Amino acid sequence: MHKLQAKSGFFLISLIFLMLLFTETSEAQSRPGNTELGIILGEPTGISMKFWQTGSTAIDAAAAWSFGKNESVHLHATYLKHHPLEADRGSLALYYGLGARTILSDNAKLGARIPVGLQYIIPDSRLSLFFEVAPIFDVMPSTSFGVNGGLGIRYFL
Repeated sequence: MHKLQAKSGFFLISLIFLMLLFTETSEAQSRPGNTELGIILGEPTGISMKFWQTGSTAIDAAAAWSFGKNESVHLHATYLKHHPLEADRGSLALYYGLGARTILSDNAKLGARIPVGLQYIIPDSRLSLFFEVAPIFDVMPSTSFGVNGGLGIRYFL
């Protein structure tokens, strides 16, 4: 493993740990739980988790793969803020956040991600659907800009 890959992975794991350590948890009225596990399909595609901290804040994390011409593993963690939107049934929210992501490959990268998305919690179920677009600003080993995005489904544990 390259030195940048090791530093990137350590930085991301440390960031996730600090976010979980310094955020308070509370039970929300419109969710069937505080932890979600599922998949995200897009660029990249992989496993998605969400840890609700309050009724309007959560930490999102993913381990995903890019199947494009530069195959790589993506890891990210993001602090999210949710704003409820009106819905006839279920729970719909606009969310946005700030976090970090790393790419583990021959061309390892470390940067910030700024997702914006919609999440819908399906009524009378333990499922949520989401769609997001996440501008990416890489800072290591050099600066670059890109966009990730996808749609997914998660199950409340």
